[in-house]
Amino acid sequence: METRLRMLLVLNGLPRPEAQVSIYDGDLFLGRIDLYYRDARLGIEYDGAHHDGKLAEDDRRQNLLQNAGVRLLRFTASDIYNNPDVVVRQVRAALRTR
Repeated sequence: METRLRMLLVLNGLPRPEAQVSIYDGDLFLGRIDLYYRDARLGIEYDGAHHDGKLAEDDRRQNLLQNAGVRLLRFTASDIYNNPDVVVRQVRAALRTR
């Protein structure tokens, strides 16, 4: 699904994001982001079924990333399949507001 999300963005004219990027604050590992626009410090996460029951862990990681200046957008399969235009608009808007 991460590949589908990446292709959705690229096929709609957005730059190709890096995939599976490890983010550090100095030597401290903060987390790995599914898709990342380095210049915009924008991370995009696909939340699949494997995220069920991991909300607290995901929230802690998101807080660390946001405190380090990384903005995050999160999407699900429903977003990608049912509202792809909304996904593209949100990412495009976030890339404009660096």
